[in-house]
Amino acid sequence: MTDSTASSPSAYTRHIVIPTTLDPILVLGTSDQVLRSLERGFSRVGICVIGRDISLTGIPAEVDLACELVEELIALAAQGEALDASAVDRAISLLSSHGLNTAATQDILTVRGKTIRPKTPGQLAYVEAIERATVVFGIGPAGTGKTYLAMAVAVRKLLAGQVRRIILTRPAVEAGENLGFLPGTLTDKIDPYLRPLYDALKDMLEAEAIPKLMAAGTIEVAPLAYMRGRTLNDAFIILDEAQNTTANQMKMFLTRLGFHSQIVVTGDSSQVDLPGGSQSGLALISRILDGIDDIEFCQLTSADVVRHELVGEIIDAYSRWEEHKERVRAMNTRSRARRNRNGQESPHD
Repeated sequence: MTDSTASSPSAYTRHIVIPTTLDPILVLGTSDQVLRSLERGFSRVGICVIGRDISLTGIPAEVDLACELVEELIALAAQGEALDASAVDRAISLLSSHGLNTAATQDILTVRGKTIRPKTPGQLAYVEAIERATVVFGIGPAGTGKTYLAMAVAVRKLLAGQVRRIILTRPAVEAGENLGFLPGTLTDKIDPYLRPLYDALKDMLEAEAIPKLMAAGTIEVAPLAYMRGRTLNDAFIILDEAQNTTANQMKMFLTRLGFHSQIVVTGDSSQVDLPGGSQSGLALISRILDGIDDIEFCQLTSADVVRHELVGEIIDAYSRWEEHKERVRAMNTRSRARRNRNGQESPHD
């Protein structure tokens, strides 16, 4: 599929041919949006498309990198994955930060022809931390893949026999809703809080296998309260939505860690739903555990969001709004303090 020629270091050209079984639009994108993204990302590589032939010319190292990405895109399109400019932009960012070989070895799990892998530099650093450390905190906004990637690593380790079970848990804290008004038993009421974890599992395991694994205790999905008093050995344990834990709940959970086990804690510190203004255990934990070996903190940002590109912009807009409110609050506090001092210094006091 690929042919290489190199007349001189400055005129190095490679050709890639899109297979006849594949519609070029699936590779190059509607209105050539994928091609335009490649041109932006590899600005020093000349990219020319004639029919099914893609020629790339430029510095050898950059041409080779661009070619390997194009071949990867062709492979993904052949698997039925939809390609768009934002996905290619993320891939180019990943390659620029870490190099192709590093990115290529970070495929986490392949299920039903779909490969789960980190898509941004931040996600890659997060997955590498999970592979390296016993306790990892993945902190960042929605859509950054914190829980999904951790679950993919957990499933891979379970299938490889590196752990005997997976335990998925999250606090059942009401996000503007009242559990008491929901119909059914306590289990029925708690189930909606755990549903995102079930949905992610279905992406990573055959649907008929999940009930069997859960019945055998190989996979457990339960509210955080169910973790109290237990020691969790030979397990990959994920605490999701950790911003809704109190400091005591976080301590309780982390001290469940048993032998040959690993913990990943995920959460978004800006989305605390604890009642009464209680302080989040996630907000405190980096100060408490900072500097302890084998514990790592990974901060994901809007740049790591892999949902619609507007999601990242929405997150940034809310961050700016929160910062504005904090500045106004600080100014009002200083103003009140000055007024109080002036009142105390008044000769009429």
